[in-house]
Amino acid sequence: MNGRIVLSGLEFHAFHGVWPEEARLGARFSVDVELEVAMTGEDSLDGTVDYSAVYGFVSDTVTGTRFGVIEALAVRLTEGLLAEQPLVRAATVRVHKPHAPLPGIVRDVFVEVTRQRD
Repeated sequence: MNGRIVLSGLEFHAFHGVWPEEARLGARFSVDVELEVAMTGEDSLDGTVDYSAVYGFVSDTVTGTRFGVIEALAVRLTEGLLAEQPLVRAATVRVHKPHAPLPGIVRDVFVEVTRQRD
């Protein structure tokens, strides 16, 4: 039986974007991670996904590598989570850029990527 593990609203200061100001000043980015996992009912960390490992991977990727577009960041996160977490059957990652440099009032811009194991 499958279930979902969700880490919502992970926030980081990072330097993604195509404009020089974004590289220099950085901005706040928010990440949501949804993982489809077989839920066995086993009462052990060995039978599920370690949330702290997921958070660490997301944090390291968001803050450790600069991306020009958040689409590339979302793909790297999604594919990396599948590679690092063998119990995850599918992953959906949303990368939010709430302060995207747009010429108007916009509450949020985000990209969503979903990948599944073959």
